[in-house]
Amino acid sequence: MRSFNHIAVAAVLCFVAAGCGRTSVSGRVEGADSLEVRKLAVNTYEVLDTVRTSAGGDFRYRVDVSKGQPEFIYLFHKDVKVASLLLERGEKALVEADTLGNYTVSGSAGSETLALFERGFAAFLSDLEKAETPQAYARRYIDYYREALRFVMQNKGSLAVIPALYARAGEFAPVFAQSTDAVVFRSVCDTLSTIYPDSRYVKALESETVRREKELEIYGRLKDAREVGFPDLEINDVEGRSRKLSEVDAKVIMVHFWTSADGAQGMFNLEILKPVYRDYHSRGFEIYSVGIDNDKARWASCVKGQNLPWINVCDGRGLNSQALAYYNVGALPTSVLIVDGSLSAMSIKGEQGLRKELDRLLK
Repeated sequence: MRSFNHIAVAAVLCFVAAGCGRTSVSGRVEGADSLEVRKLAVNTYEVLDTVRTSAGGDFRYRVDVSKGQPEFIYLFHKDVKVASLLLERGEKALVEADTLGNYTVSGSAGSETLALFERGFAAFLSDLEKAETPQAYARRYIDYYREALRFVMQNKGSLAVIPALYARAGEFAPVFAQSTDAVVFRSVCDTLSTIYPDSRYVKALESETVRREKELEIYGRLKDAREVGFPDLEINDVEGRSRKLSEVDAKVIMVHFWTSADGAQGMFNLEILKPVYRDYHSRGFEIYSVGIDNDKARWASCVKGQNLPWINVCDGRGLNSQALAYYNVGALPTSVLIVDGSLSAMSIKGEQGLRKELDRLLK
């Protein structure tokens, strides 16, 4: 009896191991004698295998899919993509296709959603080729953007929306090309992260979302710059209070980028900036000093230890601070002047050059 039970348990375990982690793809591709199976490795294809078909084009293939990590699987015939699949663990997808890329799929919810997107996108590309005027081209492009946006928001719990987010009508024509599309990316990414936290596709989407959010932030800053004459900054000061550059009330503002990690830059505060500030502050001169430091405690200690009397701010991001991008800062220390609400093109050259310019501006 003990031997029989042992054999029975082993058989069950083998069945579970073989069945639960395997996903099957079968069906017919008319006119194909073989198929190449490829897997999407985030931004490139990885060839998994070549499958021979029967005389009628029938085939069957099994794919390893980890739990909670659906895979994008593609069937190719002589470099023509004949079917696109998004497979969950344990699914049995059935494909009917031809060698031109026309296909239907059943038995896999993600694959069916992906097929819906691909049919719409193919129709869009076909319409663009038929457009006879730039106006017709633009109208179709705008219409499809709305269609794609609706598809994404209606299906944002499926990984099938990821190809839609990255879709392009050409090398330099992404469908989701607006800076505000970062909001769409974030909405989708947050939803998918809760459903598929371990998916490499979702992790790659997170990176792209962050990149787009940074672009959107820069766009917003530059838009504000057209209103106030310079890229605005809003960063916490040494006391933790938010200090907005556009709210500084002074005729001449020096925006000074530096790091407390460099002793020479700390000495510049004491030997150059403090004497200049003492002589010109009452005449309408202010300094908005941006600490480019990862260690905010060290920066705050330096500011307080030197008893710096101007506005001192730091976001703790170091060289990743967006303030550097807004002002195109390539080296530290760097200073720029804002005069009467507009960014000055004047290059500050040493203490005497700064004093000479302040004498001219603050008569």
